[in-house]
Amino acid sequence: MMNTKLVTSQLKEQNKEIDRGADAAKIFNNRSLAVDYKTLIPILKPGMRVLDIGCGTGAISKGIADLVGPEGKVIAIDNTLDTVEAGKVLFAGVENLELQHCDMFDFETQEQFDLVISARTVQWLSVPLEAILKMKSLLKPGGTLSVLDYNHEKISWQPKPPKSMQTFYQQFLKWRADAGMDNQIADHLKGLMEQAGLKSIQEIDASETYTKDRSDFTSKVGIWSKVADNPQMKKDKYLSQEQSELIVKTYDAWVENEAVSMTMYLKEVRGVV
Repeated sequence: MMNTKLVTSQLKEQNKEIDRGADAAKIFNNRSLAVDYKTLIPILKPGMRVLDIGCGTGAISKGIADLVGPEGKVIAIDNTLDTVEAGKVLFAGVENLELQHCDMFDFETQEQFDLVISARTVQWLSVPLEAILKMKSLLKPGGTLSVLDYNHEKISWQPKPPKSMQTFYQQFLKWRADAGMDNQIADHLKGLMEQAGLKSIQEIDASETYTKDRSDFTSKVGIWSKVADNPQMKKDKYLSQEQSELIVKTYDAWVENEAVSMTMYLKEVRGVV
C-alpha cells in the first residue's frame, strides 16, 4: 500500500517553495467566497459545521463563517505555516472560524462535519483517492463533500501568450506529472468520488474567465509570471534562472499590452455520504 504520508510530505515541501515564490499570503488574501468559490454559496446554511481543507489564509473560510453564522462553525486547515499564521491575524475577530496548521492526513478529530470542502488543493497531491477517502471519513451521515479544482490542460489565453510562456507551461505540466500530480484532476473527481462510495454526485462548471474590463485582470492573468519564478522547478532542473527571467519579462509585457482574456477550466464536484 502506498505510503500517503511520505508522498504528501514530499509534495508539501514542493508546495512550500511554490507558495514562497508566488507570495502565497497575498494571493490567498485576494480570494473570496463570492468570487472564488461562488458555486458553494447555495448550499451553505446557518448552523452548519464546516471543515475547509487547504484553506490558505482562510479568506474563503471567512466568507463561509459569515454565512453559517454564530450558531455554525468553520475549522480551516492548511499545511503551510506562514499562510495560516497570516490568516490568524487577519481574521482574529471571526469567532466561529478556527485556523489550524495541519496536513490533512494528520488531521484527527472526534467531530463530524455537515460539509467538508477543499478548493484548489487536490491538484497538488499524488494520492487524490486517499485524500477523498480521508475527507469522506470526516463527514457525518448525510454530509456533503465539495471539491473545487482545475484541469490545467484546458487553460485558454486570448490571444496566445508569448512562445516563452507556451514552452514554460508545457514544462510546468511535465513537472507536475513527473511528481505524480494529475493535471486533469477536475475531470477525474467524479470518478474518484464514485470509487470512494459517495452518492448523489454533481459536477458544476466553475470556470474562471478574466477579461480586460475586470479590476483584477492583471493580478489574475499575471499569476503565471509568479509560477514561472517557481524555485522548486529550478531546483528540479525543469527551469533555469535565465529562462525564468525571460518568461516573466515577456509575459508581463504581453499581459499589459496584448492580453484580452484568460479562462481556467475549473469544476466543483460534490457528493453525499
